[in-house]
Parts: sequence; C-alpha cells; structure tokens
Amino acid sequence: MIVGTLPPPRFTTQNFKEGDVDFCYGSRDGQLWPILERIFDLELQYETTDKAVAQRKNFLVKEGIGICDMVASAKRQKVDASDIGMQQVELRDLISILEKHPSVATLLFTGGNSKNGPEYFFRKVARRYKLQLKTLSKKSPRQYEFILPQSRRAIQTVSLIAPSGAANMAVGSISSYKERKAVDPSYTTIDFRVEQYAPFFKE
Repeated sequence: MIVGTLPPPRFTTQNFKEGDVDFCYGSRDGQLWPILERIFDLELQYETTDKAVAQRKNFLVKEGIGICDMVASAKRQKVDASDIGMQQVELRDLISILEKHPSVATLLFTGGNSKNGPEYFFRKVARRYKLQLKTLSKKSPRQYEFILPQSRRAIQTVSLIAPSGAANMAVGSISSYKERKAVDPSYTTIDFRVEQYAPFFKE
C-alpha cells in the first residue's frame, strides 16, 4: 500500500490544472506516476479524463497495490500543497484499515519522518495503539516492522524519498546521487527515485 499525506488543495476544489489527473497522486507536478510508468513500462495519459483515471485504477488492481493518505482533513492559512502548512490535521486510523485488509503486507511511505510527512503521521497513529516499530534497515530508504494488535500480522514499512519536486533538493544532497551525477551528467533525480522505488514495487 502506498501511503501519502494529502492531495493539493485544488483537488478538493476540483480546480484542476492542465495535465492533472483526478486521482491519487494526480498532480501534474508530482512524480509518482512517471516513476511507476518507468518501473512497469506503462503508457499513461496525463489529462483530466475518465480514461486517465481508469488507466491508473486498472494498473493498481492488476498489481495488487493500494493507496491511502494519512490525512483525512486539514486546514491551511496559506493555500498551497506543502505538508508543513497543514493545521488542525485529522488522521485516518491506518491500523484499523490494515486489520480490515489482510492482503496488505507492506506500507510504502512517500516521504519520511519529517514533520507532517506520511511516516511522521503514521507514527502518531501507531502510538495510540502503543505499537513498537522495529528497525530493519537504517540505510535509505529506512525500513521498519510492526505487529498489528488484533491479527498479530507483521507489517513492513519503507520510507521512500518523496516523489515531489520539493524533495529534489534533498535528493541532490545524497552522496550516492552526486557520485552518479558526476559520472553521468544526464542522471536525474527521477532516475534516482526509479532505482530506489523499483525493488519494493517489483518484489
């Protein structure tokens, strides 16, 4: 299951930009679908049409991938898409959602534990249940595991680099990215994400 935070405000008001898709991660400025398109060799349309939505839904069903945002609702003083600008945040109870969906074994956070990121919000919900997240890997992307309280099912989490333009600066500061970029000037931040995301989506 892909776990994010909240769509940009224009997806609430339905005031779309050209190239937006009225679906999860459908912002024309986002990079998740271009990344998945490369991993799975898809031919997606980027437009506000039912066909573009159906393409994404059919892909997710075929591959057994779910999507769930952590934020049920939030308010903003400045109307933009930043996570840090969210206020009066109401979170979805992802633990109870997981209990109802036994096929989910892995959560792929589209962002880490920085304030108002998906992992940050998930940890808030996990604390309500007194869940302990066991560290599986401290290397990027960080990986954890926890046990659901009712079903006692083990769930793995992976904190991927956010598929947003705002996270490009963070990617640019990673030593492994800089090393690849020095050798191959055409190497991009999307190339880096594709390489990071692919093993977790393909497994």
